Amino acid sequence: MNEGVVWLTIFILSVFVGIEVISKVSSTLHTPLMSGANAIHGVILLGAIIVTGSTDNNVALVVGLIAIVLAAVNMVGGFVVTDRMLQMFTRKKTPKAPSNAGGSA
Repeated sequence: MNEGVVWLTIFILSVFVGIEVISKVSSTLHTPLMSGANAIHGVILLGAIIVTGSTDNNVALVVGLIAIVLAAVNMVGGFVVTDRMLQMFTRKKTPKAPSNAGGSA
């Protein structure tokens, strides 16, 4: 069997497994899982940069650059969503009522 066909088969199967796993996760767990996945995306981004930087093939270079851009967007988006979630749990400062020190009635 051709090595490219094997890699394509593994990629397609991993996409289906990923969709199945994500669709089974409760919506209340998505954001905490995303914050944990940000660390994994950082490692993936670093690996994509290393692999793309060491290639001599133009096609691999273009695919690597696309992977770097998509991984960076995914990682930044994950941090933005996590930050928004954490802001939901912070107390909002209530403005203090103005004091009537002058005694006006």
